[in-house]
Amino acid sequence: MANHSATKKDVRQASKRRERNKFYGKTTRNAIRELRSGTGAETSGKLPEVISMIDKLAKRGIIHKNKAANLKSKLAKKATTAK
Repeated sequence: MANHSATKKDVRQASKRRERNKFYGKTTRNAIRELRSGTGAETSGKLPEVISMIDKLAKRGIIHKNKAANLKSKLAKKATTAK
């Protein structure tokens, strides 16, 4: 690593972003896991919240937009068949 103050700052910022992205990603993965294991009434109630979380991940660039669309599609399909 270079001994420039800008480089040191960039390393600090990247570390913060990485930790934040890991937190958001893990929180969303846990919410998806809970949604998949739930029953019909629970699934349809939590679906909009989880879809919003997935959209935020895609907007921030943590996951790809196609992966977000794929996840949302699968969750919606499960929610409709679980009723």
